[in-house]
Amino acid sequence: MPMSTFAVSSAFTLGLLGLAFHRTHLLSALLCLEGMMLSLYIALSLWTLQMNTTNFAASPMLLLAFSACEASAGLALLVATARTHGTDHLQNLNLLQC
Repeated sequence: MPMSTFAVSSAFTLGLLGLAFHRTHLLSALLCLEGMMLSLYIALSLWTLQMNTTNFAASPMLLLAFSACEASAGLALLVATARTHGTDHLQNLNLLQC
């Protein structure tokens, strides 16, 4: 396994483990998601460069656009949660309550 592939896959795995095991604040969950999206962007960019084709040249930019939309929606949810509940702790959020 090349070093770049190992670095990208380990960054994605660390983001996934952080999301799975460190779920105290919504902000930390959003940061883990952004780390995962960044590692996917780097992996897709490296894959496009290694394939030497122009067919997939727009794919990293499309993923980056979706990542920006995901980040803005996550931050909007963070602000709305902080305003209504007073905190961003994930254990205080209950989807069964209105």
